[in-house]
Amino acid sequence: MQLKPLQDRVVALKEQPMETTKSGILLGEAKEAPAYAVVESVGPDVKIVKTGDKIVYKNYSTTDIKLDDKDYIILKEEDVLATL
Repeated sequence: MQLKPLQDRVVALKEQPMETTKSGILLGEAKEAPAYAVVESVGPDVKIVKTGDKIVYKNYSTTDIKLDDKDYIILKEEDVLATL
């Protein structure tokens, strides 16, 4: 199933927190999940962000959805802070 955003909304797949460092050290439970995701689809009024972009977003302004065992977010384009 695919989410089709409306107006200026963006649907993105949340990145999972790292479990190990580059050198292989295991990390415990992350206190805060990273506030970045990969854009899966965009609404018709979105002007800057495009599918496939990795974005940094306002963590408190999203709607969280779990679909097919994946964690998605829906947010307005204005809540995207940067692309990576």
